[in-house]
Amino acid sequence: MSPVVLFAVAVGLAMDAFATAIAVSVSLRSVSRRQVFRLAWHFGLFQALMPVVGWLAGLTVAEFIEAWDHWVAFGLLAIVGGRSILAGLRDRPEEAEGRFDPTRGTNLVVLSIATSLDALAVGLSFAALGVQVWVPSLVIGCVAGVMTVVGMVAGGALGRQFGRGAETIGGIVLIAIGVWIAANHLGP
Repeated sequence: MSPVVLFAVAVGLAMDAFATAIAVSVSLRSVSRRQVFRLAWHFGLFQALMPVVGWLAGLTVAEFIEAWDHWVAFGLLAIVGGRSILAGLRDRPEEAEGRFDPTRGTNLVVLSIATSLDALAVGLSFAALGVQVWVPSLVIGCVAGVMTVVGMVAGGALGRQFGRGAETIGGIVLIAIGVWIAANHLGP
């Protein structure tokens, strides 16, 4: 996998974390360094671990789907990208300010899992395509952590509307990568 494609995948996957970080920072009355660190650390960690889990699961079925691996990768990325686009376009009710701290406890774990499920599907795609997961998972985790920090810091200024747009852009990037994968396998 080329570095450009890997970075594009990482950015596409991190858009959920970025959009969530913006929404979280907007919902908090003030954002502390500790909250930024907690969210970035957990989002980055889960984004790095989920492709490994998906890849390990995919290794058991990869030999059975070699003939369709590019279609599986395209399908998974299209589904994840489509869900991200729909989430970005869907209206959300306003959350009450300052009710709870989503950067702590169960809320933090739930947000971390929710923003990294698409990385699990990408890990399965990596196994289907025969891509080693170790370096990509580190890149995906680091990019997610950095984009979470940026989202938290900029969240107050950018507001909720841009957060939905970021999810939509992330979905478009994931679908474009799926198309690129399928086109590479269909071409000469």
